[in-house]
Amino acid sequence: MSVNEELISAIVGEVTRRLRQQSNQNQNDIPIELSARHAHLSEKDYYELFKEPPKQLRELSQPGQYLLDKRLRLIGPKGVIDNIAILGPFRKESQIELSVTDSRMLGVNAPVRHSGDIDGTPGAVISSSEGLIALDRGVIVAGRHIHMHPDDAARFGVNDMDLVCVQTESHRPVIFRDVLIRVNKNFRLSMHIDFDEGNASGCTSKTRCIIIKNVAEVQCACG
Repeated sequence: MSVNEELISAIVGEVTRRLRQQSNQNQNDIPIELSARHAHLSEKDYYELFKEPPKQLRELSQPGQYLLDKRLRLIGPKGVIDNIAILGPFRKESQIELSVTDSRMLGVNAPVRHSGDIDGTPGAVISSSEGLIALDRGVIVAGRHIHMHPDDAARFGVNDMDLVCVQTESHRPVIFRDVLIRVNKNFRLSMHIDFDEGNASGCTSKTRCIIIKNVAEVQCACG
């Protein structure tokens, strides 16, 4: 084999190795989605606010979830937040998901809860151009979580309702603890965090993360 052939063979081998390594890394990567403040409404509350059937504006990343064409005003003891998105389909009971920053602006002590767990949570007033209702409860800061299909769960070695640690692959990497795993055949793989968490960790729409099995083994990249 000539020198040129040896050099070409070495280059091809190195490229192949790097592509294989990248492919293995991508299999372990989980996309991150930043979740803005939004509302899930019951059918009764929706019609009390808008008086007409809901219209879908666009589908969301999770199958069966969609954005409606209406927006809400949220009124708390200390402030008001306009332009609150409404997500469908209807829920059994209305729920508002905020960041910690949002809850402080409103003057509402919203606890960190996973979706649907609203016992003992504070309420707020929500309004539209056509109506106003007072919620007795339902205002939360959504706990960070990962949606995944059963095939993904098997690949990662996790089960529904497990709590895991996750490291972001961002320019300000952090490790999130107590990330809830949600497994369903209709889910598409993605981790959801709010904008407080996303901004603090430097996450964007292209940021991905990995599940950490043993936090003690993670090494700091700082010099």
